[in-house]
Amino acid sequence: MAVAEDLDRATDSSWDWVAEHTRTYLASGGTEGHESDGVSTLVLVTTGRRTGQPRRTCLIYGTWGEDLVVVASKGGADDDPHWFSNLAAEPTVGVQVGSRRFTARARVASPAEREALWPRMARIFPLYDEYARRTDRVIPIVLLMPREQQVAS
Repeated sequence: MAVAEDLDRATDSSWDWVAEHTRTYLASGGTEGHESDGVSTLVLVTTGRRTGQPRRTCLIYGTWGEDLVVVASKGGADDDPHWFSNLAAEPTVGVQVGSRRFTARARVASPAEREALWPRMARIFPLYDEYARRTDRVIPIVLLMPREQQVAS
């Protein structure tokens, strides 16, 4: 289970430009890398499904009520990104948005939620529509619910 405290000790994305963005974001305490050209990014930490080790990446995000929304596009590849496979196996994740850090629970948007969220996310980052045309898979949308927003069951 990944938590906010794992942000500093997690392994970076294997994509060099994403890893550099992530390191800059975290080293600046969230003041650099959070917003660029009108697009906001967050740092997500998942638990490696095979290694059990924390893994981190930067992702574009939007909001839906109190939840954060991310898209598992992988640039329109035919397979899901590793971070998505990791959170499917263990949905407790660590998140940094700007300077705010918290632990969250991830869940895949329902078909009805996805229908409402896809156009919103494509307005934030128009390349998502191009990515969707590149692949036959339905690109998942993930909602991240901060732990403090979760209702005890």
